Amino acid sequence: MGAMAPIEVVWRPLPGSQSLAMACPCDVILYQGTRGPGKTDAQLMYFRQHVGRGFGTYWRGVVFDRHYKDLDDMIAKSQRWFGGLDDGAKWLASNSDYKWVWPTGEELLFRHAKSARDYWHYHGQEFPFIGWNELTKHPNSDLYDAMMSCNRSSWIAGENGEGEIPLVVFATANPYGVGHNWVKRRFIDAAEPGQVVRTVTEVYNPRTKQREPVERTQVHLFGSYKENRYLPPEYIAGLESITDENQRRAWLWGDWDIVAGGALDDLWGPHLILPRFRVPKTWRVDRSFDWGSTAPFSVCWWAEANGEEATLPDGRKFCPPKGTLIQIAEWYGATAIGENKGLKLSAKAVAQGIKEREEILRRDGWVNAPIRPGPADNQIRNVNETDSDSIEKKMADEGVYWTESDKRPGSRKVGLQLIRDRLEASKTGEGPALYFMDNCRASIAILPTLPRDEKDPDDIDTNADDHIADAVKYRCLAGSNRYATQIDVRFAL
Repeated sequence: MGAMAPIEVVWRPLPGSQSLAMACPCDVILYQGTRGPGKTDAQLMYFRQHVGRGFGTYWRGVVFDRHYKDLDDMIAKSQRWFGGLDDGAKWLASNSDYKWVWPTGEELLFRHAKSARDYWHYHGQEFPFIGWNELTKHPNSDLYDAMMSCNRSSWIAGENGEGEIPLVVFATANPYGVGHNWVKRRFIDAAEPGQVVRTVTEVYNPRTKQREPVERTQVHLFGSYKENRYLPPEYIAGLESITDENQRRAWLWGDWDIVAGGALDDLWGPHLILPRFRVPKTWRVDRSFDWGSTAPFSVCWWAEANGEEATLPDGRKFCPPKGTLIQIAEWYGATAIGENKGLKLSAKAVAQGIKEREEILRRDGWVNAPIRPGPADNQIRNVNETDSDSIEKKMADEGVYWTESDKRPGSRKVGLQLIRDRLEASKTGEGPALYFMDNCRASIAILPTLPRDEKDPDDIDTNADDHIADAVKYRCLAGSNRYATQIDVRFAL
């Protein structure tokens, strides 16, 4: 009998994080870290390793990105690996298909989706495997959470075949990007790399006709370019040469403890955070407001320095330039910091909440001056067809008043630049600055991670969690109009 032909190996996981990802038994996997460890390859081959195991048409997967063009690299890699296996797999490239299909019935779809509205294209479908390419591209978890309902299968072990079909959500991510905050909180802050997070929920099991505990497991795995022996040194040189320190730390080190995004991160630092102190009686105190219902609202309370000094808790004196703004309190109307989901409170409830918080500020001695109306999002003055009273009127009925905000053409960009100018002044000590008391936790968490708009770098990405930033801009623009009239806030296009 002649010698057997050697078996050609098309793909083999690299030792380290790739091998761990391929063998991971968890239900929800985030493969994160630096650029270059082969996260996309592992995601594709995780699906492929379950092809031909008898699941047939029940083994169905989908991989999402925000734009079709962003899937190009992943599709090219899938053609390299799947096409080389010579198992009859076919790539269907029409817009209605855009998927791999196997002779045994399995299929893997590639799709683009941007928001929770896109979930309805998949409502009722079964995807035992759901992949997310670069999860931090998504500004919040809405779509990710909605698609969890599709991570299911009607396969029944023992009836359809032997063994359970896996139900897996496999995402890849680097630190940095519009979704940095929520991904970090959901995965990175929840556990150390490789540590399994277990969630047990008691549910009614239609198969056994009784309530049973169901356990779901989640893990994040860290991968480094140092594991990938196929990377050329020129690729690493490119990462090493990145001049943006936060991007460099994110892509070269996989560091999640960065201020990521680009709109303010280069000017952010611990010097901006002040210990909470009692506002001098002679300083102006007011508030700004960005309305939201399904999206968060943001109320920011401000103290404006007049050139007189304040006393910090340790006895030190603080005397910033006249016109300096210090955010002294906040009410961020969101389900959680970074989720970008509103509380859906009525205008009346928000106004009552503002009055309650202002009473506490006065009662506890943080503020001894009148709290004046400040600028609010001008949409609160709109009246829709089904409601005769505006949000402004409903809040005024509760004793909460606002001034108009500067929403002239170009004001968004000018407002961002004014924030940047004030942050710069906090470093140099020249001119009115901007500070935040350490009790303003939402502002401190969200502002440094705001991304610039990809199409317009002079503006903040409106898909991001920009509600606090808008309230800050309204106040900075108002201050500019009073104290820096030489600045033309009419943006020249």
